[in-house]
Amino acid sequence: MISTALARALRDSGLVWHPATGDAFRIDRVEVEGDVFILSDMTVEAHEFSTGTVIGFNGTTEWALDSVALEDALWMPHESQLRELLRASFRGLTRLDDGYRVEAVIEGTDRVFEAALAADAYGRALLALIDESLGDPLPELDSELSGE
Repeated sequence: MISTALARALRDSGLVWHPATGDAFRIDRVEVEGDVFILSDMTVEAHEFSTGTVIGFNGTTEWALDSVALEDALWMPHESQLRELLRASFRGLTRLDDGYRVEAVIEGTDRVFEAALAADAYGRALLALIDESLGDPLPELDSELSGE
């Protein structure tokens, strides 16, 4: 699963989440930061209202939680979702001795993104693609994002 820091960086760069069944997310609050939830048609559903999207927790008696606003949820995209978002920019994924390398073409330049987890390598490539497309160069990644 993608790291929380990278998921936040993607969100902050403008990646928009349209909740769908099977999506993983965290509630972006300190008191529940360790828990990951999965959208399901039975227990956790996205409800669309005129005021915005709310994620409803159906029948979860162990939680004192009925719903959470979409802006309080942090999408934790899967590898396949990240690869799909890279679209034609994606060139390949290579297994390394100590992690993974994603190759992508960004603004006409071949780029390489490495991380201990494949999802984080995909996420770093997507973050660079978003930032370059917005004309906002990718800052140096801190140690939390770079996996050090």
